[in-house]
Amino acid sequence: MQALKWTPALWLGFEPMDGMNREFMERLGSAQAAPDDRLVETWQALVQHAVVHFSTEDAWMRREAFATADQHTLEHRVVLNLLREGLGQAQGGNLAPARQMAAELGAWFSRHTQSLDAALALHMRRVTTATV
Repeated sequence: MQALKWTPALWLGFEPMDGMNREFMERLGSAQAAPDDRLVETWQALVQHAVVHFSTEDAWMRREAFATADQHTLEHRVVLNLLREGLGQAQGGNLAPARQMAAELGAWFSRHTQSLDAALALHMRRVTTATV
């Protein structure tokens, strides 16, 4: 499997979010390409990034009383729980769940970015422009 890479199709025009999304893709790509002896390390870095990434977006949505915050935050929570489960399995020597998640996570992330994140980025661009 070829590791995922950032693509301009995922660009949302709100740099704080675009930067986090690029980093997520880089970390996911690293986990996908990691040899078995580095999977735990790269997966742990992905989980740590996701915690910060998702909590940052969740804070923006709370602060702005964003309309689809509940759905967006729930998706973050579900994916973060799955990432943590994959990490636990990998730390216990069972790499298959993390490998399977790594293979499927790119498609989820693309959909998430182009739908839920796109709406939030549009809102944040408007709010940021309005407050300048």
